[in-house]
Amino acid sequence: MSERVWVKRYPEGIPAEMSSERPENLVKLYQESFKSFGSKEAFENMGKSITYHELDQMSDFFAAYLQNKLGMKKGDRIAIQMPNCLQYPIVLIGALKAGCIVVNTNPLYTHREMEHQYHDAEVKAVVIVANFAHSLEEALKKVKVEHVIVTELGDMLGGLKGTLVNFVVKYVKKMVPSFNIPQAIKFKTVLKEGARMKYTKVDISGEDTAFLQYTGGTTGVSKGAILSHNNVVAHTFITKEWFKPFMNPKEGDIMITAIPLYHIFALNVNGTLMMHTGAKNVLITNPRDMPGFIKELKKHPFTLFTGVNTLFNGLLNQPNINEVDWSHLKGAIGGGMAVQDFVAKKWKEVTQSPLVEGYGLSETSPVVSCNPLDGTHKIGTIGLPVPSTELAIFDESGNKLPQGEVGEICVKGPQVMSGYWNQSNEGVFFDGDWFRTGDIGLMDEEGFFKIVDRKKDMINVSGFNVYPNEVENVIVEHPKVLEVAVIGIPDPRSTECVKAFIVKKDKSLTEEEIDGFCHEELTGYKRPKHYEFVDELPKSNVGKIIRRALREREETKTN
Repeated sequence: MSERVWVKRYPEGIPAEMSSERPENLVKLYQESFKSFGSKEAFENMGKSITYHELDQMSDFFAAYLQNKLGMKKGDRIAIQMPNCLQYPIVLIGALKAGCIVVNTNPLYTHREMEHQYHDAEVKAVVIVANFAHSLEEALKKVKVEHVIVTELGDMLGGLKGTLVNFVVKYVKKMVPSFNIPQAIKFKTVLKEGARMKYTKVDISGEDTAFLQYTGGTTGVSKGAILSHNNVVAHTFITKEWFKPFMNPKEGDIMITAIPLYHIFALNVNGTLMMHTGAKNVLITNPRDMPGFIKELKKHPFTLFTGVNTLFNGLLNQPNINEVDWSHLKGAIGGGMAVQDFVAKKWKEVTQSPLVEGYGLSETSPVVSCNPLDGTHKIGTIGLPVPSTELAIFDESGNKLPQGEVGEICVKGPQVMSGYWNQSNEGVFFDGDWFRTGDIGLMDEEGFFKIVDRKKDMINVSGFNVYPNEVENVIVEHPKVLEVAVIGIPDPRSTECVKAFIVKKDKSLTEEEIDGFCHEELTGYKRPKHYEFVDELPKSNVGKIIRRALREREETKTN
């Protein structure tokens, strides 16, 4: 990062994470919030809320049960496999209080994906929502997990409502396939019995591991990033410094949390950062239910909003989007994938507030750069480095490239992981501490960074590099296009050629029409040679489009 960029945002030059108020571990960070914001609402889901004090108390119960009943010790790995619900923060903080290492796991994983992650992390205990326990049952045939705790979606909603939700989910919507895990313990039982047990504080240092945060696996086999307590506490102070002008702890911010908390973005921005500042999180369990999501948004005077491009685009295409009260919204932050220019502009038109793009990875806790929310953001960029964080562009040989040249984005800062769990980590860093992100980008004349694309997604057309993001940004501007994904497929004449997969917004769209549009907007080698209209694109549970799945589909066709 150039000195000019640092001076532009932080003239005092004081590293935020070195504050004298910085606690030595995450548990102490959370305890400060419990003390400062005790009676304030911390999380809400399906109309039920819990306060900071209640979260402190119930996480103590959970920690006590782990220690006294299950014999969990400091450093033991515990997997949490749930969508957004009130149980999640209770389990998360309780596990950390017990000194455990949290292994966040996508609840939609197949049993094979569970087997890989549980085996690699040597997971000792799993907390899972009943909806997905049938897959866990299959995984347990090949991997040993000593303890299983099962919860139902309505368990924290209380009384008749909780009972009704559990009944509807299981018997009406039939969302809970039958399973048989004899050793499974009910989450309600854990809290009830834990309330009668003594929680013993654990000596936790900043260097101790807090999370094994597995990469999504969208570019290969999933690997566990080792994130220490120091990494996440530093990340919290860094991002607090960045967002400080736009947050109001006295009045209290309300954050819409549609990204699942097991994802690194929601975990440490919506979760840890918002708790540190006394905000309230509104947890959205199923953001793909757009009518239900709109209905929930209409209930809250929310001030902050995080999501991914596909989520924002989906909301903007809802017929009743203007029924939502956007007047309190200070801004929205997009992560996980590139925010398309068209979506950012349309969001501003509809909500009268900015949609800015930030950038981070599981390996960096995650945020390393973000666009300001003060109106100085640049659409199409990932913004400026956050405090105490350096970004640089490197070539393949590990040499730094000058401003304006394209290369691999590398990052250095206190939020960067120490390495991958059970991996050699050869080639992961340049010069020992510059983490190689695998993203191709550049720094522009104003110091803003821009991602061109993933290194593995680049398309080689007759020796020219074609970046899918660029082509997708053009195609999505066609008024009859809802979503698009672009990949390279083998071509005997040009090594590769561009293929576009398109979800129509208007059924009248034809291949000739979209091809004519691309001829007007893209130079020859960047234009798709093939088009395929599809009903939907493959996505992660966060909503990130998985190009790898499309490439695999094409390979299957040719084999």
